[in-house]
Amino acid sequence: MIFRMSNMWRYSNFRRLRPCKKFMSTVGGKQDVGELMAPAYNPCEVEKKWYPWWEKNNFFRRDNVNNCFVMILPPPNVTGTLHLGHALTCSVQDAIARWHQMCGKEVVWIPGCDHAGIATQAVVERHLWAKSKITKHDLGRERFVAEVWKWKEEKGSTIYDQMRQLGVSIDWDRAAFTMDPHMNKAVTEAFIRLHDQGLIYRSNSLVNWCCSLQSAISDIEVEHLTLTEPTDVRVPGFQHPVTFGKMYDFAYQVIGSDKEVVVSTTRPETMLGDTAVMVHPDDSRYQELIGSQVMHPFRKEPIPVIADSHVDYNIGTGAVKVTPAHDQNDFMVGKRHSLVELNIFDDEGHICDSVSEFEGMHRFDARKAILEGLSKLGLNRGSKDHAMVLPVCSRTRDVIEPRLKPQWFINCQEMAAEALKVVEGGELQLFPEEHKVKWRSWLENVRDWCVSRQLWWGHRIPMYKVISSSGSCVWVAAKNKKDAQEKAANEQGITKIENIIQDEDVLDTWFSSGLFPFAVLGWPQSTEDMARLFPTSLLETGHDILFFWVARMVMLSIQLTGQLPFKEVLLHGLVCDASGHKMSKSKGNVIDPNDVIKGASLQTLTERLELSSANGVLTSEEKLVAQAGQVASFPKGIPQCGADALRFTLCSSDIKNQLIGIDVLQMEQSKFLGNKIWQTVRFLLKNIEITGLQNCAAPLVPEERSRLGLMDKWILSCLANTVREANAGFLSYDLHKATAAFTHFWYKQLCEVYLECIKPYLQEGEKEEQKNCIQTLWMCVDTGIKLLSPFMPYLTEELYQKLPNKAKKFKSVMETEYPKEISFKGWLDEGIQKHVEIGLQVAARLRQLKASYNITHTQVKGSVVCKDTATKELLECMVSSLKTLGRVHNLSLVTGATHTPSGTATAMVSHNISVQLHLEGFVDPKKEVQRLEKKLLKLEKERMKLEKMMNTSGYQNKSPEHVKEMHIEKVKSLQLQISEIRELIVNFTTIY
Repeated sequence: MIFRMSNMWRYSNFRRLRPCKKFMSTVGGKQDVGELMAPAYNPCEVEKKWYPWWEKNNFFRRDNVNNCFVMILPPPNVTGTLHLGHALTCSVQDAIARWHQMCGKEVVWIPGCDHAGIATQAVVERHLWAKSKITKHDLGRERFVAEVWKWKEEKGSTIYDQMRQLGVSIDWDRAAFTMDPHMNKAVTEAFIRLHDQGLIYRSNSLVNWCCSLQSAISDIEVEHLTLTEPTDVRVPGFQHPVTFGKMYDFAYQVIGSDKEVVVSTTRPETMLGDTAVMVHPDDSRYQELIGSQVMHPFRKEPIPVIADSHVDYNIGTGAVKVTPAHDQNDFMVGKRHSLVELNIFDDEGHICDSVSEFEGMHRFDARKAILEGLSKLGLNRGSKDHAMVLPVCSRTRDVIEPRLKPQWFINCQEMAAEALKVVEGGELQLFPEEHKVKWRSWLENVRDWCVSRQLWWGHRIPMYKVISSSGSCVWVAAKNKKDAQEKAANEQGITKIENIIQDEDVLDTWFSSGLFPFAVLGWPQSTEDMARLFPTSLLETGHDILFFWVARMVMLSIQLTGQLPFKEVLLHGLVCDASGHKMSKSKGNVIDPNDVIKGASLQTLTERLELSSANGVLTSEEKLVAQAGQVASFPKGIPQCGADALRFTLCSSDIKNQLIGIDVLQMEQSKFLGNKIWQTVRFLLKNIEITGLQNCAAPLVPEERSRLGLMDKWILSCLANTVREANAGFLSYDLHKATAAFTHFWYKQLCEVYLECIKPYLQEGEKEEQKNCIQTLWMCVDTGIKLLSPFMPYLTEELYQKLPNKAKKFKSVMETEYPKEISFKGWLDEGIQKHVEIGLQVAARLRQLKASYNITHTQVKGSVVCKDTATKELLECMVSSLKTLGRVHNLSLVTGATHTPSGTATAMVSHNISVQLHLEGFVDPKKEVQRLEKKLLKLEKERMKLEKMMNTSGYQNKSPEHVKEMHIEKVKSLQLQISEIRELIVNFTTIY
């Protein structure tokens, strides 16, 4: 909700005030914030000057060797730019880091960038082709890697610049790149140790193969597209779209019989690699065929009919083809039944020489040719629509081809058991706790980890093939060729060596990332940092990489260091748009953090899409969809909000949810909150100047409460509550509770209530009353700025410098102490809060009653009717505040039943309090009824339209749950408004 700013400035003599002069001390070293405080908050003006000053003065560090908080920043890809997910991570971690530092701890927050093997190589390859029409093969490995390093040096600083824009208080001196020399050393040492411990082995096993990259990729780099109907998909390097979402049936002839077995497949091209047909052992249809053989129609080879309970005989024909070299399930079946593993594709996705008829064909040209060949042989049994999940490479959008490749694997079984034990034993805490179930599920079913990648950019695998003069060879894990030679001699007895060749592959990027928490502190050396700062305190990251990164860090750390890498893990959800849809460039709903900070017009967003389409990032169809998405999501573009508003909005979400919906309007409202805070400080400083009470800017202590007024005591009690809730939010990692507590305090309690109540005293009150108001407001502002500082560091630094300096001990708000619950406990007063709450309910009911009769800005008389004397006495000390907050010209308190004159509107507040507005002469009943009837008609049409949509066929099945819930709530809201308006219409005929 955006609250009216005009209420704060409605007194004419206050509006005529000259701009406020700054209150600066003579202590040197403070940032110059200018002589005048601007009339409105401008984020870009405020945010541009503070970060260099923070860095120059080393405010990101506070020495306390006995109490450290250590955290690593999940290293983003070096060639990319920060997206909203990264901004969420940075904002949450920076808020936590700043809170710990203000609590007196030494904070060591280590940044880094990941070399991102696949992503970076793909980007540079596209760049080279677009610029010079050359490929990596034209350059050769050494020159290509040099080009990648050149690209990294040119583009690698972008992310760090973005982090500075966000205001992160990070330890830049410790920044690490995953291919820095000390990281290379750690990676090599870790691999060799794991190999020598028997945990790394070489195997010809099934991997996710990307034909465009010509490399294996990890599971996390595979996207799974759900297709519910036949869908044309563009495949890189293939001329025509390929149709997926169909099931193809064909027959195998049983040798020595006129019978046939019909099988179904979504990938008919893989039938060239079939080495068996499989049926369920209990399927009576095929009992007599088990153990027989069928003829492969193209290879002209017999293959067996096997029985395995893996088959679901209720699906399709109950018989399935088995291709062990190109399907994960078939691979496992093949191992159980000792089937031949026949590889039919080369690295680029062309048919190998296994069947000469199709040799050299692209896999999807082969699909068409195979179906035609089956038809000629009379074996094609047609096709039908079939829902399926299509795996594609997230980097190239190529369709994944499972393939057998000789790769290096890590045996994860024992390490996974240890990682499971530390969570179940409570040594490692996961937040939120429900992730423990997923942790157990994954670790109990962990598969060995393929760490080979067929790339040129990355950590070269430290495995050497040592070939003896007799022609025999062994693999040795070693730091270099000399080390390999010595190990071959000492461990394998090979003294006469013909050649030593290092493996061409590089390591999976997740391997080096898995070492990050201890490698950045100097491991494998026994450094002072390792002794003092390890294990780290907290890991905060997205829940989508819980297994790919978090679990692997835990496994590798326990195995290599004997310690956990961190004590706690905080997992946040995936950032989505306001409708709950995952952000995607092809949908046009992506929000660039810089666009929130600086603003971006719809034209600018559209031009970016055009550029993405021109560069081949988006197809023309995707561009059109994205353009429509942008118009729907950002019809007026993205308003300039500033980094603080972005940070505050992100931290105001419940990050522990699986999905985090972010709306640009929320960010704009956070900017409005910043302006509200700005105006409050401006109000304070101007009134200090007006009243001449410059010496009142000193902290109050609970012993002084006796001299304060009721509303002073109340707001300080509210402040104490806010301090408690803010600290509790940080302790439980529920940052949204801390931001909600602050927002409620500042908007609802401080500005809507307290400021309005003290304005008459500041204008016409006694000096002592003015002093109490100024001192109370200063304490609220000073404390509030410190509470807000972890979330909005730029704004709070600016305002901290503008506060009266007499009571300030520090150059920066970053050096101040975060408000502690124990320090404010003496201000808590539940009795006063209940007392004032009754008065606020009365005032709110008066305002609601005025709004109901469309006289919001009209000064009318009102009455409060109390059933008993005690209630009346309770409210008597609040009459002045009730008049101000209730927005009535005059207010009387009466006890017991009274005569209600004609033209009086009445409303109940509670069982013993009601309010009255004397409307005679202020309202035209006839016009009001006409206005209300028009509004009623509009609301009823809106409700009928919404209900009609909800009753359409397919709504229940096709609409997401969160959308259906939103519609239900909307209908309820409309029904409530309709009921209230009908009641008002009746009231107009009753009171006149």
